[in-house]
Amino acid sequence: MALIPLEDNFADVIGKAQRGWKIADAELCRRAEVSAADLAAVQAGRPIDAVLRRVARHLRLDPDALEDLAHGRWRPRPPVFPRGFAMFNTRYGDMAVNSCLVWDSRSRLAAAFDTGADCGAMLDVVAAERLEVSHIFLTHTHEDHVADLARLAAATGATVWASEREPAPHAGAKTFAENAHFHLGEIAVKTLLTSGHSPGQTTFFVTGLAWPLAVVGDSLFAGSIGGSAEHFAEQHGNDVRKILTLPRDTVLVCGHGPLTTLAEERRHNPFFARTPQAPKAEENAVQTKDEGTLPRGKMRVARAPRPIKGPTRFHRRRSERD
Repeated sequence: MALIPLEDNFADVIGKAQRGWKIADAELCRRAEVSAADLAAVQAGRPIDAVLRRVARHLRLDPDALEDLAHGRWRPRPPVFPRGFAMFNTRYGDMAVNSCLVWDSRSRLAAAFDTGADCGAMLDVVAAERLEVSHIFLTHTHEDHVADLARLAAATGATVWASEREPAPHAGAKTFAENAHFHLGEIAVKTLLTSGHSPGQTTFFVTGLAWPLAVVGDSLFAGSIGGSAEHFAEQHGNDVRKILTLPRDTVLVCGHGPLTTLAEERRHNPFFARTPQAPKAEENAVQTKDEGTLPRGKMRVARAPRPIKGPTRFHRRRSERD
């Protein structure tokens, strides 16, 4: 796959933080003690370090991480999956969107996560690997993430699943609550509600591969976060409580932009760098042990006994849409 660029640049990050925390230009200039001209220059993409650092502190952004992003000094280096995982990046209008496929190498059971704009490459992998796709999981139902849902469902015969807060626009689709568990062979999937970008935005935590995996949709991106004009605090809080408390080596499949890891985002994402960790991350750790043995070719969904505790459509500009 070609190198996927970061979804957001430093100016996008500043814009999302301003909109999310509802801090107007004049107020930001007053708080950060910068001129309107300098703020406008930074918003237009000019990396003035002194202004970046002053502004960052008042937008709850890490100054070092924002400065590194502005000068292109960082991009994530995710580990390679030797088998059982494939990501697809397809064009949707003026942007690109991700979807992915996860499978158990022994049973060949597979699950798809979102469809992107075109599921053709995903179906090619399904055929080449002789996979049985039984479930299609949706991180959320924004059009760019479900654009080819009818085709993928028809081609695979898989059941479509989405959050009960945001049902899928597909006949016969089913819904899940937070902390639902699914299993396919040695692969386990758990649902985490990370709403904010959309009402039912879900993160799927997957174990049984070479690395733990979190399909986060538009909850966050490498070096940025999913935007939300009205529910930004909810999105940010859910990310901190439910994603940042996952195992440190977790690979993140974002809805847009490149793969990243939780360790990378804790160090380099301006929204989350230096974010204090939960006092007892173990309490929020995802249960991964398979409870019991299932017949070959079956998947199970069940409520977890202890749910994790924690607290629309497209905007006009590309950086606001996701």
